Amino acid sequence: MKKIPLRVRLQHGIYKIINPFVKLLIKLGLTPNVVTTIGLGLNIGVAVIFIFGGEEGNRGDLRYVGWAGALILFAGLFDMLDGQVARLGNMSSRFGALYDSVLDRYSELIMFFGICYYLVAHHYFISSLIAFIGMIGSMMVSYTRARSEGLGIENKGGLMQRPERVITVAVAAIACSITAHYIGGNYKLFVSGIPFHIFEPMSVFIIPLTILTVMTNVTAIKRLMDAKKALGRKERMEEKLTVPLKRDSKVKAMMWLLIFTFLLYGIQSGFKSLT
Repeated sequence: MKKIPLRVRLQHGIYKIINPFVKLLIKLGLTPNVVTTIGLGLNIGVAVIFIFGGEEGNRGDLRYVGWAGALILFAGLFDMLDGQVARLGNMSSRFGALYDSVLDRYSELIMFFGICYYLVAHHYFISSLIAFIGMIGSMMVSYTRARSEGLGIENKGGLMQRPERVITVAVAAIACSITAHYIGGNYKLFVSGIPFHIFEPMSVFIIPLTILTVMTNVTAIKRLMDAKKALGRKERMEEKLTVPLKRDSKVKAMMWLLIFTFLLYGIQSGFKSLT
């Protein structure tokens, strides 16, 4: 018996919890595309909170980070709802799948834009660079899968897929705000002999974001390598199938050539006998 991965079991468990809400959305007449659009709107709200926090808040005021994290988590729920609405409501369509994928990419880019803006506004320049590279990795994880599927192979392996990325960023942002609330947003931990602080409340957000950045790019590269192997196997299989076909076509051509030669010889012999 094949063992079901932990990620799949958790996903099925979440579906059981949200299915009553999904059925309510279906009764209210919401389509999967509407649910997807709501998710995009919420992620725009995430970016607005980060931008507002960058402009109005100060470096030690991390309430905006916490509120943005809570909204990321809520918006992530709609990423799961749209698929379930499509399945339970028998409203699945190819365009719906495309629409969902496109708006998911917009949502993630907008979220990372807000994060980068906030970090730059409060002079976390290295952290903003980490967030930007994390955004690139997140896009490449999705792109390698989509491009692989376009070439006819399944490529879903690796860590830090979209649900993991959403949860990582959201939980880290909320934890960062809670930490700042209890120890103070301007708290800094220094160690003797080191000229700079090694920890501050923002580190609770930046460290998981750094892990996400590394893991997304590792996942994208792993998917690229997996795709290379799968495409190699596919090409070898196609070659094995085409070689006999080429051989058969050559044999048939030779047979027809022989038949045509015999016919010509017969016709020529017939003319000679008549003359």
